[in-house]
Amino acid sequence: MTMLPDLPQNRVLLDVLREQGVPQDKHGFPYEGWELHTHPDLVERLGDLAADWPAVAAYGMPVLAAKGVAAVVARSMGMLLVRLPEAPPGSLKRQAAWPPLTDPGQGWYSLCAWQSEIPSAESKRQLSSLVLHALSYAASLSQDDTVDWRGRPVQAPDARPGKAAKGRRPSRGGSGKGGRRGGGRGRR
Repeated sequence: MTMLPDLPQNRVLLDVLREQGVPQDKHGFPYEGWELHTHPDLVERLGDLAADWPAVAAYGMPVLAAKGVAAVVARSMGMLLVRLPEAPPGSLKRQAAWPPLTDPGQGWYSLCAWQSEIPSAESKRQLSSLVLHALSYAASLSQDDTVDWRGRPVQAPDARPGKAAKGRRPSRGGSGKGGRRGGGRGRR
């Protein structure tokens, strides 16, 4: 598993997690060299909400990140910290604040990972949608243009002079109208 990168966008989060992190010992649940600070059921729930999205480790907590920028943190028994440009829908149950991350203007919101007031399938749908929104938002905060929001390499366009864009052939007729020949007279 990869560690969450020490980027400026992650600094406050990493400072808080580092403060609370406990190096792995023989009595705790190990998580990438640190004691796990998240219930295993919540680790599984995080995976369910973001299918096929790998979690990275940060001082004993699983984190979902896009382009290296943290988007969602699974904490304790049932807390999801979600980074969003705006507050999540009021229909979603909040969890206790976790200063300084959830302080006004920080962009982090503390939500219940289970949303037991909402039917299970609807809860999962709403939270999955919110997690994807958080991942997209986190990617927009990144300065890295070499990868897409899922972390896949971005192929730069061919910048060599005289080369057409890959996948397009230049028109043949020179008329600029899809390569028609014959001066646009059509069939006779």
